[in-house]
Amino acid sequence: MPNIKSNKKRMITTQKRRAYTSTFKTSLRTALKNVEKTNEKEAAQQYLVEAYKKLDKALAKGIVHKNYVANQKSRLSKLVNSL
Repeated sequence: MPNIKSNKKRMITTQKRRAYTSTFKTSLRTALKNVEKTNEKEAAQQYLVEAYKKLDKALAKGIVHKNYVANQKSRLSKLVNSL
């Protein structure tokens, strides 16, 4: 436990940020899995739009790397187009 006031504040901020990041990553993985599990093209396209939004937001917030986003978008679009 830190003794310095600024370090105490920083610890609280870090805990909040970690909670937000882990929650967002969980929702991102769920969105990706929804696209993968669907066998119907129309439903998959709707899930794909949702997954794209989540990926773009994660990139903007600095949660994931830009190459990860590019790879996932490419992979998911190939999957949906093959249905």
